[in-house]
Amino acid sequence: MRACIATLSITGINELLGVQIPMAAEPSPDETAPSFEATIANGDVESFALDDALGDGPVVLAFFPGAFTPPCSNEMVALEEHLSEFEEAGATVYGISADSAFSLNAFREEHDLSFDLVSDMGREAIDAYDTEIDLGDLGLLGVSNRAVFILNEDGTVSYTWEADDPTTEPDYDELVGAVKDAA
Repeated sequence: MRACIATLSITGINELLGVQIPMAAEPSPDETAPSFEATIANGDVESFALDDALGDGPVVLAFFPGAFTPPCSNEMVALEEHLSEFEEAGATVYGISADSAFSLNAFREEHDLSFDLVSDMGREAIDAYDTEIDLGDLGLLGVSNRAVFILNEDGTVSYTWEADDPTTEPDYDELVGAVKDAA
């Protein structure tokens, strides 16, 4: 209760003073995609910077709640099944979750994924793309909702999709079409 009152008081004071506290908002089409740094799980464990991934064609950022869960496994396998179509359009696909790089490497190996997975344990990407959810029933707090952002090679967001329910998967044919449009 005290925390609520303190928050309301601070909010009221900020409004009186004209102070605006920036809130993260999901990037929209035609906006510049937020850059971020994380760890990539590509069989090894290395640093990853989104800015370094741009410039060679569209980039697909596929956020998912957690490795080794059935809906996330299904989504990543489906992306792998469509990977040749993404690559034909010049796109690079990255799966992103708050799991450790070591867990993602095991997940990648178990499902024979050939695209890279990004470990966002520090939640820089999850916060920048405003995809955070809590799945309290599963004990997963501060993970990413299932969401897809397609970026043009210059880093402009060209397509967004976020699940209303984290068990819902995207329309993969729609993603392929959006990548072709972004190329």
